[in-house]
Amino acid sequence: MRIPRIYTGPINLSPGTEIELPDNAFRHTVQVLRLPPEAPLVLFNGDGNDYPATLTKVEKRRASAAVRECFPNASESPLALHLVQAISKAEHMDVTVQKAVELGVHVIQPVLSTRGLKLPPERLTRKLEHWRAVAVSACEQCGRSRIPELRVPLKLDAWLQSPAATGDRRLLLDPRAECGLEALQPPTGAVELLIGPEGGFAPEELEQAAHAGLLGLSLGPRVLRTETAGIVATALLQARWGDLRRF
Repeated sequence: MRIPRIYTGPINLSPGTEIELPDNAFRHTVQVLRLPPEAPLVLFNGDGNDYPATLTKVEKRRASAAVRECFPNASESPLALHLVQAISKAEHMDVTVQKAVELGVHVIQPVLSTRGLKLPPERLTRKLEHWRAVAVSACEQCGRSRIPELRVPLKLDAWLQSPAATGDRRLLLDPRAECGLEALQPPTGAVELLIGPEGGFAPEELEQAAHAGLLGLSLGPRVLRTETAGIVATALLQARWGDLRRF
């Protein structure tokens, strides 16, 4: 049986200490998984390490765990991949965030585009917290011990105007582009990958992207849905420059 992985939030997990599980970790461990005392756990707090532990006290509203050891987690990709995703429908965006985490993306930057989903500021704030929870759950499932950075949504033009770090490469997935993955040289910095919404980017947005120096990238002759495009492109980039093994 697979030992459950539980995110505790950014708290100290020193081996030899006993901690009270935070509310979210308590609910998942006791109320969802229904683990009994003495059950083994792997705790993580986002620092890149795994902390094998044992559930000690289980009460109605709280539980504790004894931290036994600390091991570095080697699941992070050497490719610093930033997924810049135009906000799409709720179920599509959830899938995008979940699969991006599983595929090793370091940063997820939601952007607001002309044809993308329109949300008022208060709903965007709630959505951001929801997407962060989706990312945490994906880390628990896939074995990562660092939570990818899920940034505050920006308007597309604001993101395009933000300066890229030296060595970073900015790509725009575009089925009409002439450049394919085989033409790209290995990056020296991060790779920022921009994915459009349902219906694609408006012509003026494509012009802004080209003016900002983004390189159009095509993955083939078919037009992919927004929830498919980011997943496929991320997997191919990880296979080419990251840690997905080629067969």
